[in-house]
Amino acid sequence: MGLYNALIYIDNIENSLSEQDADNASVYAATAAACKDELKAVIGLLRARVEAIPEGTRWLVTCEGAFSWLARDFGMEELYLWPMNADQMGRPQQVRPVIDGVREYQIPVVFCESTVNTTPAEQVARETGAAYGGVLYVDSLSTADGPVPTCLDLLKTTSETIAKGLEGAPS
Repeated sequence: MGLYNALIYIDNIENSLSEQDADNASVYAATAAACKDELKAVIGLLRARVEAIPEGTRWLVTCEGAFSWLARDFGMEELYLWPMNADQMGRPQQVRPVIDGVREYQIPVVFCESTVNTTPAEQVARETGAAYGGVLYVDSLSTADGPVPTCLDLLKTTSETIAKGLEGAPS
């Protein structure tokens, strides 16, 4: 997907709703503008925090390769234990190369997505001395009283977790 594509999605939703309900087009336009402003603010904060980290240490290590778009959009290098929607997860053949990569590049932190078993990422952290940076939310929202009840909360929480981990702060 990509963070910037989300801005296009908002425009597309606004345009579609306005075409179907022209009487409320101004409401859809105002709502879309507010959503895009909030999204741009989150993107800007994450970009600034990532850019403050020395280039050689901008690594995103995750369980599933679900954040390639984020790594690409923010000039980060990426390692992951298995590709998205893999049939098997956490096999030794998947874990060993990531352990080797974390050691080789002295990557300080690894993360895992909320929808998969975190044990392999925790193993990578344990065997390399890297920190386990916590859970990243990729495509599942929580209940209304949970950590990510909306898509914007998901983005904020995941961004904050990544930034803190890369900065070396406890999550």
